[in-house]
Amino acid sequence: MAVPAGSAVPGKARSTVPGWARKSTVVLLIAVLALAVFGTTTQTWLTVHLDPQQLGQTVGSEGGLQVQGSKAATTVTALALVALAGGLAASIAGKIARWVTTAIIVLAAAGIIAAAATVLADPLAAAQGSIAAATGVSGGNADVSVSAFPVLAVVAGSLLAVCGLLVVPAGRYWKSRTRYDAAATGPAGEQTGPVDEIDSWDRLSRGDDPT
Repeated sequence: MAVPAGSAVPGKARSTVPGWARKSTVVLLIAVLALAVFGTTTQTWLTVHLDPQQLGQTVGSEGGLQVQGSKAATTVTALALVALAGGLAASIAGKIARWVTTAIIVLAAAGIIAAAATVLADPLAAAQGSIAAATGVSGGNADVSVSAFPVLAVVAGSLLAVCGLLVVPAGRYWKSRTRYDAAATGPAGEQTGPVDEIDSWDRLSRGDDPT
């Protein structure tokens, strides 16, 4: 049976959206990667091996002084939360706002990579705060071993930046959520009338009846 010209085929619009461009896919990836970065900061990044007499009785001397990522690179935790918030905001943002959220996510990811790379480059400097808190002496030399979590933070941060950059091209396939985007599509037929409940409330606020 032939489909009349101009008639929409059910499910066609959805099927034309590439898998990588689906809103749920992009937002979920950003959220998972941001939480992965956050998770690494709760684990031990550095292990400092000092003289047991320096560590004192309050710190176990067998395994050395354990330094979590949140202490070795304090900014990583905050930047991971910023990226997570940016990803969630992108799911409801308009065309212009998506550029802003993309910039926020990419900058947060760049900060995560830089902070974790700094720890990898100079682990002793990153551990000085924890050493001073445990021994009362700062600026000393010590043997510091690095776990795999700073590397995982760099990898997750890099993937997070890539996913952040996907927001703008993928957003072209997403439905408009504001009256400004809906008006920008014009009367060509792509989006006529309210898109969802949010758009309906926007029209009601202007005195229009969406029904």
